[in-house]
Amino acid sequence: MKNNTNKLSLKEKISYGLGDVGNGLMFDMGQIYLLKFYTDILGISSYVAGLVFLLTKIFDAFADASVGAFVDSRTNISKRGKFRPFILFGSIPLAILTLLSFLAPNISDTGKIVYAFATYAAFGLGYSIVNIPYGSLAAAMTQDPIDRASLGSFRAIGSQTSLLISGVAVIPIVMLFSNQKVGYAVAISLMAIIGVVFHYLCYRNTTENVVRAPRKEKIPLAKLFKLLFSNRPLIVLCLVSLFMIAAMFLRMAVQLYYLEYNLGNATLMSLLTFLSIGISIIGSAFIPTFVRRFGKKKTFIIGLFIGIVADLANFLLPTELATFLIIFTIGSFGLSIANGLPWVLVADAIDYHEWKTGERTEGVVYSSYSFFRKLAQALAGFIPGVALGVIGYVPNAQQTAETLIGIKGLMFLVPLSLNLIAALLMIFFYNLTEDLYRKIVDELKKKHTGTNPKTV
Repeated sequence: MKNNTNKLSLKEKISYGLGDVGNGLMFDMGQIYLLKFYTDILGISSYVAGLVFLLTKIFDAFADASVGAFVDSRTNISKRGKFRPFILFGSIPLAILTLLSFLAPNISDTGKIVYAFATYAAFGLGYSIVNIPYGSLAAAMTQDPIDRASLGSFRAIGSQTSLLISGVAVIPIVMLFSNQKVGYAVAISLMAIIGVVFHYLCYRNTTENVVRAPRKEKIPLAKLFKLLFSNRPLIVLCLVSLFMIAAMFLRMAVQLYYLEYNLGNATLMSLLTFLSIGISIIGSAFIPTFVRRFGKKKTFIIGLFIGIVADLANFLLPTELATFLIIFTIGSFGLSIANGLPWVLVADAIDYHEWKTGERTEGVVYSSYSFFRKLAQALAGFIPGVALGVIGYVPNAQQTAETLIGIKGLMFLVPLSLNLIAALLMIFFYNLTEDLYRKIVDELKKKHTGTNPKTV
């Protein structure tokens, strides 16, 4: 194993975070805008749009697992590293696939449905090829707990920054054009190009420091995934993320409807994004400080409960702009902390996996975690698409009082319930304490003492 006693530089941490800005400027387009693009621009029903999200995300979840296994099974690792080349060479194809998802060809209704399925499934595969190695990279950069927390913090800041850029910029760019088909194509193209630049900076300025020699023989795929069942922290984290990520992306899919119909102004999207993401960036920056003070598990739970209380207040109180913005911003602060920590915890789970099984398989562990995130995203895309039909949503029309209540419930009550389940799972079942993690790192270091300083 390569010697990893030095602390990461600020440049490396920032560059790693920029990688998730690149991810988000492509991925967030689908999570925030694609449902409304499908229903209002492409012209497919909300039921079909929900089905597109469900099936393509399930496909994408299995793509994650396959990509993770492929990354870990490679024996011809170049000087560029095990993970970084995927970020470099996968970024431009991903940008192209992002744009294709937001084109609205003049074809039959059946053709539009097929086009939506094909382009979003292809995007999901392209995103897996970039994102699984990117997520695995953190565990290969350092084993230092505080540096790990810093990487999680910078990744969370990167994620929130991409949300800020896309949330503030996309709709105003679209509205510059009388033809919204053209507006979306221009806006998405700009976001994707910027994303490619940030991916390159991530590749250029990061280093894989925790390195082992490539295997001479491939481990059977079935064995790789069977070993995961002995990794309790990973299993709990996957289940927690299933509920928490479903809550986050469900809200992202619904909030444009809430702003347009409940608050009466879709252009509030820019203001909402600026306030909530701005405070989320501040919250994410404080993750290392909170981790030093409370530990990772307690910090995670505290952040979730801040968001839960805020959602409950916004659901129970009358719909009023100023009150909504204040409470939503407070909730965003708490949830930004909770949403930033899984990237730290999954890196810890990789070390736990090596300690427990003797196999260091960053790609498989991270892709297994990502598998559950994609299932959550599938639910988050499917539920609002179907629920909008159930509550009587009619595109581009005045909504009934019952429909407005339904939109409000999707915006607050459903995410609240999902986050509460996540918090309870974390409280009662997550067992990787700070003391146990320190023990794991010490034992892994002792295990590799006396070996070749470059590889094991």
